[in-house]
Amino acid sequence: MNTQKLRIAAFQRHPIFDDLQKTIAQLCTDLRWCQGQGIDLAIFPESYLLGYASDAATIALRAFSTDSAPFTQMLQELSVFDTDLILGFFEQSAAGIYNAAAVIRQGKVMGKYAKRHPHERGVLAGHASPLFEKSGYSYGINICNDANYPECAAELSQQGARLLCYPLNNLLAPATAELWRSKSIDNLRQRAMDTGCWVASADVVGTHGGKVSHGCTCIVSPVGEILARVAEGSEGVAVFELE
Repeated sequence: MNTQKLRIAAFQRHPIFDDLQKTIAQLCTDLRWCQGQGIDLAIFPESYLLGYASDAATIALRAFSTDSAPFTQMLQELSVFDTDLILGFFEQSAAGIYNAAAVIRQGKVMGKYAKRHPHERGVLAGHASPLFEKSGYSYGINICNDANYPECAAELSQQGARLLCYPLNNLLAPATAELWRSKSIDNLRQRAMDTGCWVASADVVGTHGGKVSHGCTCIVSPVGEILARVAEGSEGVAVFELE
């Protein structure tokens, strides 16, 4: 009998801008909680590490190389936790800047995904759709705008992914945020139904600089049913155990 289980947690958090130590402290608090709850995989929002931006100048200031001293310091502080995490950040590479998400296990980067359809200025498009594994489950990552492109999810499911993870950042002008309030959730449900995969998303929430995010953090079954969701307008965590 197959007894494999994957306990996942998707975090809805206020964005933290340009304060690495504050972000690391929040990650440690959340991962400590995960440890106590037996969480195997934790998902955090898009560009969570220093905050999201869409203009090239701010993005350049917030971009990290994974072998830089600040990133290495962060990995060292996260190495004490057993829970794997998906962490969004702007990655500075030799080729340029990517909107990326790293899979981190006990302080080591197991791999990265770069957003296939970035709309941020000066950000390069990723080309690979890597699979990752935890507790016998194969999973892949798409980032925010990628959810508008069914082929991104299809490519992962065709490789054998059973879970699709979506770091989101829906901090938008109020009128735009209202438009995406249900559309973002509808997209996630559709990607689940298209592929027959589980879907988990992690979004920011709250207001900052005249923009607002209602929060679209949820866990969706392969038939499109929302099985866990963080309340709109609130920080929190959606938890579900896949069997």
